[in-house]
Amino acid sequence: MTGYKDFQERFKLLASKNQHLIVTTLSNIFTMRLIGNKTHGDLAEIGIVEFINQFMYDFRSVHVGKELFRAKEHEEDIVIINELTSEQLPVSLKAYGDGPLQLSTDKHCKMFPHLESYHSEEITGKKNMQRVFASEAFRDFGIVNVMPLIYRESLKQCNIMVFDHDNARRNTAVIRKVTEGKGRQHPVFQFLDSGGRYICEVRYGNATANALQRGLWTHTKNALPYFDSLTNGWIDYSHNLALVELFRLALIASEQGHSAASILLQQDIDRLKRI
Repeated sequence: MTGYKDFQERFKLLASKNQHLIVTTLSNIFTMRLIGNKTHGDLAEIGIVEFINQFMYDFRSVHVGKELFRAKEHEEDIVIINELTSEQLPVSLKAYGDGPLQLSTDKHCKMFPHLESYHSEEITGKKNMQRVFASEAFRDFGIVNVMPLIYRESLKQCNIMVFDHDNARRNTAVIRKVTEGKGRQHPVFQFLDSGGRYICEVRYGNATANALQRGLWTHTKNALPYFDSLTNGWIDYSHNLALVELFRLALIASEQGHSAASILLQQDIDRLKRI
């Protein structure tokens, strides 16, 4: 995680010194919701890759692509390369509303069965916590580098909030099984700190559960102490209607037109760098 932590600090520094760059990029990404509710998620992947390549010196990034999904070692959407150390950081990009956030799909369905093996509605004690996090089932806890782009659509606000797995691991004091609640179809194991405050949860992992009912989840509103904002807090964004028009024209324009537009867009990006 050290390499990803270094990247996060560099990203925060850039966002604090040149906020217009991240505001412009996130405004463009969330404008894509005007085209389709899920369009922004896919375009966020290539948008963040280009943001890193254009503005973050000493780093470059590559979009992994959906066609490589079966070959992925983890759940990465992009790979960030530190040009100084050559370290490669697989990163999973998420675009979610301000609320429940999936951190990992737990694709091998190991976490929930492992917690059930304790045969207790509540797991407590420092030794038990160490056993849980040291287990094979929790081997990937915190290994997947997740970069969540969070938005409050009604307020036109957004934030890049990264969950601090190390802090969560240190502060988990109780793991409690919860079977009841509004609209709950499956039980969950909630991770709580010594004050009873929510940290994260492991959802049901049976084969009958869909992607929203399994894996490691948290909640951006309920677990704020366990998040670090790469944008240094919430920032206001606005819809870029000219971008929607550009997409409309680009879809029926020729490759020649696209090449000419690319030159103009790069000139504008260079102008942004000088501001």
